[in-house]
Amino acid sequence: MLENERPTSEARPRITQVDTLHSGFLRLLKLTIAQPDTSGFVREVEDHGDAVAVLPYDPASRQALLARQFRAPALHAAGLADLLEAPAGMLDEDDAEACARREAMEEIGLRLGPLERVGTFFSSPGVSTERHHLFLAPFSQADRVGEGGGLAEESEEITIVPVDLAELAASADAGELVDLKTFTLVQALRLRHPDLFSAEA
Repeated sequence: MLENERPTSEARPRITQVDTLHSGFLRLLKLTIAQPDTSGFVREVEDHGDAVAVLPYDPASRQALLARQFRAPALHAAGLADLLEAPAGMLDEDDAEACARREAMEEIGLRLGPLERVGTFFSSPGVSTERHHLFLAPFSQADRVGEGGGLAEESEEITIVPVDLAELAASADAGELVDLKTFTLVQALRLRHPDLFSAEA
């Protein structure tokens, strides 16, 4: 819908009641929605909050650093023991850039310099409040200053995986890059910095 075709605030649905069905690592809410015509409905919503993800890439070696880690939902839904992902984490109380820097250090031992913002996106707006703040980040080998691997108390056990950018692009084209935030970041890097994917002289 174009901006000038959006309904006025008076004609939009509104939330009249919020009930918490579960509160733990995640929160499950029941939202009661009122329609302008006085009808209503209920939606269950996973209240996840905001997250960040960053794709670190080395322009010199034309490689990205990714994290391979266990994801219980991926195992349950698709039988995947782990996923290859851009470093990511929950926003908590940090600003998005500070969180991206922290997650890159914790997960892959990388000190980030300048960040290039891609945007903020709902990851699954039909069921979740989660939004991802996405960044691209160039780095050099001198920036690999930590061990990475994630936090032991969170049972992350992350493996750091260097991947050629050309291989990442081919994986995206073949539908093999199944993590949406990572796929989006790879495509953003291809659009914004196509020279990184051109044939080397």
